Amino acid sequence: MSIPSGFRMEMQRLGGDGAPILSRHKDHLALYPRNVWNKIEEDLIAKPNLQPDVQAFRRFLIANATECPIDSQGRILVPAHQRQHARLETKVTIAGVLDKIEIWNVGLFEQDQQMTLNRLEEIQVSVDQSSGS
Repeated sequence: MSIPSGFRMEMQRLGGDGAPILSRHKDHLALYPRNVWNKIEEDLIAKPNLQPDVQAFRRFLIANATECPIDSQGRILVPAHQRQHARLETKVTIAGVLDKIEIWNVGLFEQDQQMTLNRLEEIQVSVDQSSGS
């Protein structure tokens, strides 16, 4: 899969040394710059080891992560199990989301955006409350 040049440049700027990490999320994949991924791992390590939800989340996120170097042509190799999980087809949606790149099935991305639009005011209030505004 080809990563657009603007996203590649941002990945390199944020990434430091090491290849980006591709991980699965509920319904899409996310490509993290190495430095961002290292911070995620540090945050997960700091959480209580004996909590079942922490264990499950760590297992889901970390066990399915793959080092994913970007080649000289700007491409990454997405492993079959990750393509299957995200239901990726010939065409995908690539979305830059702050410090990561999300890779979506086109239809699932459109559904997600529509659900967000339908709840936008509620979501905005929730985000404002969680940030202390």
